[in-house]
Parts: sequence; structure tokens; C-alpha cells
Amino acid sequence: MTTEVRVPTLGESVTEATVATWFKKPGDAVAADEMLCELETDKVTVEVPSPAAGVLAEIVAAEGETVGVDALLANITEGGAAAAPAPAAASAPAAAPAADAQAIDVMVPSLGESVSEATVSTWFKKVGDSVAQDEMLCELETDKVSVEVPAPAAGVLAEIVAPEGTTVDATAKLAVISAGAGAAVSAAPAAAAAPAAAPATGAKDIKDGPAAEKAMAEAGLSRDAVTGTGRDGRATKTDVARAAAAAAAAPAPAAAPAPTAVPRGPVSADDASREERVKMTKMRQTIARRLKDSQNTAAMLTTYNEVDMTEVMALRKEYKDLFEKKHGVRLGFMSFFTKACVHALKEVPEVNAEIDGTDIVYKNYVHMGVAAGTPQGLVVPVIRDADAMSFADIEKAIAEKGRRARDGKLSMAEMQGGTFTISNGGVYGSLMSSPILNPPQSGILGMHKIQDRPMAINGQVVIRPMMYLALSYDHRIVDGKGAVTFLVRVKEALEDPRRLLMDL
Repeated sequence: MTTEVRVPTLGESVTEATVATWFKKPGDAVAADEMLCELETDKVTVEVPSPAAGVLAEIVAAEGETVGVDALLANITEGGAAAAPAPAAASAPAAAPAADAQAIDVMVPSLGESVSEATVSTWFKKVGDSVAQDEMLCELETDKVSVEVPAPAAGVLAEIVAPEGTTVDATAKLAVISAGAGAAVSAAPAAAAAPAAAPATGAKDIKDGPAAEKAMAEAGLSRDAVTGTGRDGRATKTDVARAAAAAAAAPAPAAAPAPTAVPRGPVSADDASREERVKMTKMRQTIARRLKDSQNTAAMLTTYNEVDMTEVMALRKEYKDLFEKKHGVRLGFMSFFTKACVHALKEVPEVNAEIDGTDIVYKNYVHMGVAAGTPQGLVVPVIRDADAMSFADIEKAIAEKGRRARDGKLSMAEMQGGTFTISNGGVYGSLMSSPILNPPQSGILGMHKIQDRPMAINGQVVIRPMMYLALSYDHRIVDGKGAVTFLVRVKEALEDPRRLLMDL
């Protein structure tokens, strides 16, 4: 029996989408509700689940194709899944499980364009745990996003192939699930636990606690370098901290550290016992590397100005209720700043350009990056074609991207291709700062806290809500005149929003 996979409803006023990524290929076994592909519209990314279990027989709409609502994407042959568990026989342990059990591999899901590896950050299940289909097994971290890995079938987690901290490529196996009932399920924990028993070379098998093992891994210490003071000679976290402090205080090895590395100074054992060493996530490593690369590559300079927010605040106060009632989204300041930047970029196009070798690439469009802080670090989702969007469209896009960023659901495609960036440090109380460029972009605008200050207006001292603005730019492509002109145009548009309507 053949089941058709069709484009789902894409939302109000959305009539077509582009096939962005296929997570499966023809011949692959698929479970019901397992994600088959991802579609991109001009607003959102839509995942398409499998309507039935079986085998993906045919892909009708390949990656990159534009499809309409209810268009045929693929065909699934139901009942063909029975042939899929064949690899289980090859991976079965010597003690074969019951005939009704099958081993199902848990593989790394699609990581996105240009992403070739990830790090296993957290396992939510341990060997021997029962799992339901689509229940989250583990979380992977790439240099941009976190990816949750669901269980492809119900059963028992029989084996974890890639433990926490392991770096895996895009085609790696993460774990094995024993799917089935009876003896196969109950035997899974025992079978999986067998490799954990180390060869009995000594009189007693002593296993350290997980906290100590994790601390040793993070400190890069071997077990031989740690003297255990716990029961039966087990190592504790304090023992590891003591060993790490001793290693830090020891003479440096002959091999010098990398030129960019700054070695730590001597740390006493007492201080070391009160420290916590945590490995940087891949996202944080990438943020650090890209920001430093930006400083090393661009001739970065920052120019400042200030803007009187009186008119924008008055306009927002007057229309915010009507705006929200009509458009279903709150009217914030970001849409005003986005519009003002788009207006200024038209006059100073080099701020929206980038350097490619010995060429300057001018962009006749604005893909606006909006920096967002998340628990995992700073990300910059991109609002595409912001120059063609209304205030309501911009506010909706920013709200949706911000929500996906906080939930760790942004795809790689949503953070690529930006031409200019806005960073709002004011939400955290920043009064003044110099933002760092987001390469290969040539400009980034820093917004700051709105603060009442005395200002001289027409010979009178009055209190006005003022905000400092900072434009960091690449001086290799943007001259000082262009940078100052850009910032003045942003200031003028915000102090008199009517200029935006008249394109002045």
C-alpha cells in the first residue's frame, strides 16, 4: 500500500514553500510521525512528518523545488518497514535476543547546510531505560544551534555509542534501541552493561563516581594522576580538583602553548577546590572565534550619536493598542529602528556591502540580522527582505525568531545571509557600548538604554528620553563620512518618524 506525503497547510496567505532539506532518502525506513523533510516559506520553517510507517519509496519534490499547498512531496510504501531491521542481525550481540526484538540505530539527524559535526551535550536517558517513540533521547550542539534527537521507535535504550562530550559527524550512530517485547526488552540492560565491566586484571573492580569522572575528563587528567581518598580508594571531585591544582602548579612542559592561548597563573589547592571547570560549548567556542576573527580581519571603528526618542515613544503610545488589535502583535521599538536603518542603508549602501577578495559586493536588498541573547549564547537570526516589509511584518518576524532562538529551535538557514545587524544592549541596561561586527558584514548598529536627560531645546533646558547609538563599521569599505551620514539619517528618521513615510 502506498501513502502520499503532501505539503501541509502553510498558514494564512502563504501559498507556496521551498523544499529546504530532506532528512531521509529513498529506501530508508521511516516511522509514523518521523520528520521527513523541512519546507521554508517567506515567514516560517515547516517540518513535514511521515503520515505512516514504512519505506520512503520516492521523493517527488527535490531540495530547492518550490511547491504549493497540498503538492505531492513523496510516496511511502507501507509494510516495507519489516525489511528495515535487517542491520540488527549484524549488530546483534553474541547472545541473540528474542526473535520478536529488533535493534534500531539512532543516527545523527540533519544538522543543516555546511554543518559537518556536532558534540553530544546531554543524554536524557541511560542504558536500560524504556523510551517511547519520538521521546527526546539526547541533545547535540553545533557551532550555532542545539539539536534534539528523538527516539525513532519505542523500546529500550540498549547501547549508547556516543557518550556525552563526543564529537560526531553528520552520519554517525549515536545509540541502539532494542524495539520489541518479552525477553529482548528485559535482557537489553544486561547486554548493554556487559561492556562496562572492565577486564578483571586486578583483585577488585573500583568505579569512581560520575562527578569525579566528569571532572577528570574536563580537566584532562588520567585516572593514574588522581589519588582517590574515597571508600575503597575511589576518586572524589575534591581529589580531582587537588590533582588539577598540582598539575597547574607543576613546571610547564617543554612544548609551548599555542600563541593565542594565555596560560593560567598558579592556583592554590584551596582555590582550586572552590573552582568549577566547564568545557565551552561549541556555540560559545564559535562565538569566541568569530568575534576575534572579526577584530583581526576588519579595520573596525565605532562612531556614536544620540537620539531623542520622544516622537517614537509618543507614536507607539498612541497606536500600540490599535496596532496589536489589528495585527496580533505588540508594537515595539525594533520595527522603528529596522525601518530607520533600511532608510539609511539606501543612502549609504557601502554599510550594507561586504568585501570579497578585491571586490566589493553591494547588496540591493536588506537581510536584517537581529541579535538575540539566549541561555546558550548570542545568536543572530536574520529577517530576510526587511526592506520590503511593513511595521507589522517586521514585529511578527522578530517575535517569532526571538521565540525560536530562546527555545533553541532556529535552523542554520535562519542565521545565514544577513547583510546588516542591529544589537539591542539596552534591554540589559547598557548605556554605552561598541558592538563587534558580525562578519562578513560591514556594519552593526548598537541600541542602548533609554534614559531621561536634560537637553537644550530652543534655548530651554528640558528633560528628554535619550538613547545613545553606536555604529561599528569596517573602515576598509566604509569611510568616516559614510558612517556618520548613516547614523545621522537613523537619528533623523527616529526623531521625526514622518520622514520614513515620505522617504526623506
